[in-house]
Amino acid sequence: MRRGITATALAATLALAATACGGDGDSGGGGSAGGELSGTVTWWDTSTVGSEDKVFKKLAEGFTKQHPKVKVNYVNVPFGEAQNKFKNAAQSGSGAPDVIRSEVAWTPEFADLGYLAPLDGTPALKDDADFLPQAAASTKYDDKTYAVPQVIDSMGIFYNKKIFKDAGVEVPKNIDELKSVSKQIKDRTGKTGLYLRGDDAYWFLSFLYGEGGDLVDAGAKKVTVDDAAGVKAMTVVKDLVDSGAATTDATDGWENMQAAFRDGKVAMIINGPWAVADTYTGAQFKDKANLGIAPVPAGSAAQGAPQGGHNLAVYAGSKNLNASYAFAEYMTSAESQATVARELSLLPTRNSVYARPEVADNEIVGFFKPVVDKAVERPWIPETGSLFAPLVTEYTKVLTGQTTPRKGVEATGDSYRDLLEDWK
Repeated sequence: MRRGITATALAATLALAATACGGDGDSGGGGSAGGELSGTVTWWDTSTVGSEDKVFKKLAEGFTKQHPKVKVNYVNVPFGEAQNKFKNAAQSGSGAPDVIRSEVAWTPEFADLGYLAPLDGTPALKDDADFLPQAAASTKYDDKTYAVPQVIDSMGIFYNKKIFKDAGVEVPKNIDELKSVSKQIKDRTGKTGLYLRGDDAYWFLSFLYGEGGDLVDAGAKKVTVDDAAGVKAMTVVKDLVDSGAATTDATDGWENMQAAFRDGKVAMIINGPWAVADTYTGAQFKDKANLGIAPVPAGSAAQGAPQGGHNLAVYAGSKNLNASYAFAEYMTSAESQATVARELSLLPTRNSVYARPEVADNEIVGFFKPVVDKAVERPWIPETGSLFAPLVTEYTKVLTGQTTPRKGVEATGDSYRDLLEDWK
């Protein structure tokens, strides 16, 4: 694979950072091993502004109470911008954070480019045997560990219990029931059944997996998105829109979807635990008990849901490696994960945290944990984070009638083969 930083350059960068250790200034190395930590750690958080970010920022402040000579520079970077912004900063050698909240698919890409510091043998991986195996899988690349699992997630159907009661319907278990339930909701309440986010391909994965498909087969080095299952999945989502069972969008999908659901204009959305805190801010969910969550309706092959989540990774060029390692460990510790689960209902990546009463009694965590256990892992290859751009282009075009399901997945497959040149 072509890398942005050669192994020699990376080693030199790490060596330079190591010699900087021990300083007390903002660019100090964080103190010597076993000594008092100091300096600044800049952290790029990508969590949702207005709900999640407040909790993560407050949690990060707790690190400075333990290490008063360390300043944490908290920066919230919009999730949609963070991947490219980090790559540009790391490539230029200017402006990259010490620690980044990396979506699971970004981690192997950043590691392949040489932008992340290996964490094996560092304090960042304290008690690493406690991590869920599927959460730890996304942190590995070339037999090394380049990140620490922070949260893990998947997707389900969020539904408005009051609208369902008014319509006299049950939660749909498959696509046919989804269409039938949506029609009854429309006929009896005037509400739209499902808001299907149309500007993010992650929302397509449940349908793709439900038809038995996948983006690629990494083991066989084969593109599979345009096989029969891929065509069927695109046909399914297109039919949901054409039949009136779902409404969709081409831009601002997250905001439009959340607003429609919070305000009671639609009865269902597909979403994950990261959306719970924001959903509770809506007028329809002042009574939190009105939010129902169930598995995504099954396709013809299975009930499919993707594995998602976020890791904390340390920039290879950081001038404060020791403090950065300690910060990553603190933010992913059992205590920190329990706080995040309690405050935001985000799923821990440590087995031990699920036994804590405040986590074991959390209904949202209790629902999503079995879903996560059965979720489909994405291929942990460097290109995984780049697979969504061509897919979302065609997914949006299919939903808005600009192309057909078959042509959409064929165009996506062609883009994947250009991207994965080594597979030819």
